[in-house]
Amino acid sequence: MRFFKFHGYGNDYLILEEGSLRPATDLNELARRLCDRHYGAGADGVAIIGPAESADADFRARIFNPDGSEAAMSGNGTRCAAAYLHYTGSWTNDELRLHTRSGIKLYRLRGRYGARRFRFEAEIGRPALESASIPMRTDEPLDAVLNYPLEVNGEIVTITALQMCNPNCCVFVEDFDRFDWRKLGSLIERHPRFPERTNVEFIRVRDRDHIVVRVWERGAGETMASGTGACAAAVAAYLNGCVNRRVTVEMPGGALEVEWREDGEVILTGTAEAVYRGEWLGEEG
Repeated sequence: MRFFKFHGYGNDYLILEEGSLRPATDLNELARRLCDRHYGAGADGVAIIGPAESADADFRARIFNPDGSEAAMSGNGTRCAAAYLHYTGSWTNDELRLHTRSGIKLYRLRGRYGARRFRFEAEIGRPALESASIPMRTDEPLDAVLNYPLEVNGEIVTITALQMCNPNCCVFVEDFDRFDWRKLGSLIERHPRFPERTNVEFIRVRDRDHIVVRVWERGAGETMASGTGACAAAVAAYLNGCVNRRVTVEMPGGALEVEWREDGEVILTGTAEAVYRGEWLGEEG
């Protein structure tokens, strides 16, 4: 089975075509095996590309986490899928409509650098702020989860939570080195307040145009970057009065651009790059 590896700011994905898979393949188990960095190809996730199921999309992209769970959406994963389609010549138009579990996302090609690197502007969607939409269990329904006191291991952590294609929990910090954010991220990910688990973004505000973010991703753990996480962090920072509507989000893998437009749509701009192609032998026994 042939696959390609792409990355968006170090957030790496294995790209497969649905037609290359055996019938009745267990996609959850396949993702677990492929993503293992010791016994598999190694990645933060798998994107499986298939034909669109309706006329309002060009292709379908399913995203799987390293633990085998299927994500509703990945900003970097779907950008890698879009880059794959352009790289292989499967799609040549500047606009691409990808059908995801979180709806149809529009990707506009904004640049091509050599043969392997692509820049896209994507319409990610509108954030949902209500506690029921995240979903998050609260004592009473909330129109927005802002400055919410979340008890974690007997201590109170102030959070802002929202649905940005996936559940996201944002924590504002002054310094990443003053506490074990990875441990806290792991605890919040599986907190009983989040019945579907949650992504966790730790945010340091640099100024009104820049934030620095560390991500603990549901089903993946620490990642170099997260597209939907960058969007969630930008929205949370704006809701808390910290930044403007357009902001640069710096992550360990690089900087993405996020704009939360007046009409509510979140626009994510960033790159994706082809790394290598390979052949998976795991199904040969």
